[in-house]
Amino acid sequence: MKQFERAALAHILERGIKELGLDLSAQQVGQLLDYLALLVKWNGVYNLTSVRDPVQMVTQHLLDSLAAVPAFADAHSVLDVGAGGGLPGIVLAIARPQMKVALIDTVHKKTAFLTQVKAELGLANVTVHTARVEQLRVPHKFDVITSRAFADLSDFVNWSGHLLEEGGQFIALKGVAPEDERERLPAPWAVSELRVLRVPGLNAERHLVFITRHE
Repeated sequence: MKQFERAALAHILERGIKELGLDLSAQQVGQLLDYLALLVKWNGVYNLTSVRDPVQMVTQHLLDSLAAVPAFADAHSVLDVGAGGGLPGIVLAIARPQMKVALIDTVHKKTAFLTQVKAELGLANVTVHTARVEQLRVPHKFDVITSRAFADLSDFVNWSGHLLEEGGQFIALKGVAPEDERERLPAPWAVSELRVLRVPGLNAERHLVFITRHE
C-alpha cells in the first residue's frame, strides 16, 4: 500500500474509531492498517472479499467490525465461525489483545491468509483452524461464538453449540434484523438481545444478535 494511500486510509479509520468511542493505541491502528494492506494484497489472488476499494474496506470491513467490539468487553475466549478473510475475528484480536480469538474456516486458502496475518502482525492471541465447525474439538470451550455473514442462525447454533461453554453466548453480526431466522431458532436457544449498530460512514442496517440458552 502506497504511503499516501495509507495516510488517507488512516485518517478515515481514526475518525471512525473516534466516532465509535473506542480507545485504540497508535500501534493498534497501525496493525489494523497492516491487516488491511494484507487483505488488499491477497484479495487480488484469493478473492477473500467482493469489496475491492480500500476506502470501502475501511468502512465496510474495519469499522463495521470495530462497531461490534464493545459487545465483547467481558469475553475471554472467542470463536469466529466462517472467519473468511478475518472479519470480525482479526479486528477483535487487534482491538482486544487480552482476549483469545480462534478463527475457523473450511477453505484452506482463507486459513492460509489468516495464518499469514497472525504471523506478520504478531497476534499471539490468535489461533487458526482449517475444519468444519461441527467437527472441531478443542480442550477448552469458548464463552462467545461469533460470525459475520456466515449462515442462518439455526445452522449457526446447531453446528457450533457444542463449543460454547455453559453460560456463554452467541453474537451474530447481521445486516437487516433477521426476524424470520429468529423465529426458526431451535430450543433451547433464543435471542436475548437485538442491538442496532451504527457504523461510521455506512448507510446500511447493521445488527448484533445475541443468542443464549433458555431452559
